[in-house]
Amino acid sequence: MFVPYNKNLNPIARHLRKGMTPHEKHLWYDFLCNFPVKFYKQRVIDNFIVDFYCSRAKLVIELDGSQHHTEQGIAHDKARTTILESLGLRVLRFSNFEIDNNFDGVCQAIRDAVV
Repeated sequence: MFVPYNKNLNPIARHLRKGMTPHEKHLWYDFLCNFPVKFYKQRVIDNFIVDFYCSRAKLVIELDGSQHHTEQGIAHDKARTTILESLGLRVLRFSNFEIDNNFDGVCQAIRDAVV
């Protein structure tokens, strides 16, 4: 399946890969980078840069910090999710709180979504 992308976002995605948040690093290095199915970090899809993407499972994983819990952040995330889902992708969102306090549960939810 071809997923559209804006190649002009590639330099920004590269920059974001080098400067991942502590929560993104935790999920990447302690789970996703060794997952048996390939995941990509900071991947350009359409006009967005998603935190993590698995093409085989058509799965996007987003980690949400505090800015995502404002009224504006919630509306933006909802619109973004709608567009990604219209491309045939499934979007899983986890808060930084979940990464800190339920890491095993987050990992299990990702496992369940991939199979």
